[in-house]
Amino acid sequence: MLYLLSILLDRLLAPPPQASKVAWLKGVTYAHRGLHGPGLPENALSAFAAAIEAGFGIECDVQRSSDGQAMVFHDWELDRLTAETGLVIERSAAKLAQIRIIGNDQDMIPTLRDLLDLVAGRVPLLIEVKTRPSTRIPAICLAVRRMLEGYRGPVAVMSFDPRVSRWFARHSSHIVRGLVMSEEGSRTLFARTRRHMMLWRAQPDFLAYDITDMPSRFAGAQRRRGFPVLTWTVNTPDLMDRALKHGDGPIAEGAGISKAARS
Repeated sequence: MLYLLSILLDRLLAPPPQASKVAWLKGVTYAHRGLHGPGLPENALSAFAAAIEAGFGIECDVQRSSDGQAMVFHDWELDRLTAETGLVIERSAAKLAQIRIIGNDQDMIPTLRDLLDLVAGRVPLLIEVKTRPSTRIPAICLAVRRMLEGYRGPVAVMSFDPRVSRWFARHSSHIVRGLVMSEEGSRTLFARTRRHMMLWRAQPDFLAYDITDMPSRFAGAQRRRGFPVLTWTVNTPDLMDRALKHGDGPIAEGAGISKAARS
């Protein structure tokens, strides 16, 4: 009974997108944080350039600088990826752009504008918006939207935080938006209900699903309704096989994307 109710509520509160809006998401392998490896740091322009050269789509991470600019960087702290310490949000965009990323002397922390100028519509781009409970959602979403104004090329925003997709649904519905999800090994009634509630709140155009959860009853049901289901992080050949069987586009790295390159 509860399952049937959730299906009805899905149809009412989270209708699927128009197929033409999201068709470009499918059949693409996305390089997770760029095609990174030795000499090509993650979320660096060199790794993104390598992905473009290899014909892969790109997935990147974005967060705000202290002066409200969208910066391409995964960790909240600078410590792991640079010789600096402290929080990204405590530095201005200008100061962040002067920080070298470990692994390549030429790579500095890029702005989202730097990445968009590099890609220039040549490959599909997924922008994961990083948030925490204290994140000012309108501020980070506006920072991303400002950079996307006038951009010509297949691009989507996505986040684990349903507030991000919801913001774009309300204020920039023409931009493709996604909800990143992980079941975290929990398939209880409470967990299943929570997944539906996140979907209703986010009102996304697609899902980006944890590959370790696949096949998933929830993801499969949404896929059949018309939601593309991308999968992350596909980092082994076996996971690539699973991604191709149960999803529409792997977000891959390491041995996973190496297999895609050989195929």
